[in-house]
Amino acid sequence: MAELATIARPYAEALFEASRGDLPGTQHWLDALAAAADEPQLLQFAANPKVNAAQVFQVVTSVLDKPLPDRGANFLRTVVENDRLAALPSVAKQFRELANEQGGRSDAVIYSAFPISDADLAALKAVLEKRFGRALETSVHIDPELIGGVRVVVGDEVLDTSVKARLQQMKSALTA
Repeated sequence: MAELATIARPYAEALFEASRGDLPGTQHWLDALAAAADEPQLLQFAANPKVNAAQVFQVVTSVLDKPLPDRGANFLRTVVENDRLAALPSVAKQFRELANEQGGRSDAVIYSAFPISDADLAALKAVLEKRFGRALETSVHIDPELIGGVRVVVGDEVLDTSVKARLQQMKSALTA
């Protein structure tokens, strides 16, 4: 949603500037906040006119695994008081993009039909880093519909070597 991305941008940029000394730590608690804010029930609770900002803050912090550092608590208070809880997932995404850009890294999402062992993932990561020309932070998602192979998404670039993609290419070639 473009509107949430627009709302999130100043929050992500301000948090990025304030957190330059601890970007990984900030990303960790920001991801936790984003996951909490991605829950429809929490958003519904926060939208209730009978609920005040302090109550929303208390509920959000109660569902987190770890307590927030002072900077995180202040940031959450600001977001809740400005009624921007729904924008937190977008804030986390934009913050990650800013941190990756500064560090010359990118996020890579690897979709695989089967689980990938740590050794295979390390080898695949090395090949992908060479292919894309930058360090990659990888995450793996299992997608049985791929049948075999992998599909890699790095930003707006997609490398699809899955069996499903090859079958679709063959189908297109045969019906053309």
